[in-house]
Amino acid sequence: MDLSPGMVHGRVVPSQSVSLSAFGRAIRELRQAQGISQEELGYRSGLDRTYVGGIERGERNPTLWSMLRLAGGLEVPVSLAVERFERLLEEAEEDA
Repeated sequence: MDLSPGMVHGRVVPSQSVSLSAFGRAIRELRQAQGISQEELGYRSGLDRTYVGGIERGERNPTLWSMLRLAGGLEVPVSLAVERFERLLEEAEEDA
């Protein structure tokens, strides 16, 4: 599997590992802001705690369904998680 960045419609698409790490950090920030554990988020989302941890570490590639469940467990719109992800992705690209 190619994890390198590429071009799509003239835009640079970051590598999968950078993207997954940024999304995981976004979920972790939202969870920590509420003061809940991974286990609690898993319970609220109907996802296993180890799966939540894997997402937060950038080891898992969550489906749209999982993203919706996480947002529901955090009681935030999925757009908030995506906005935070985009900010963190921009920061990672600036650091590269």
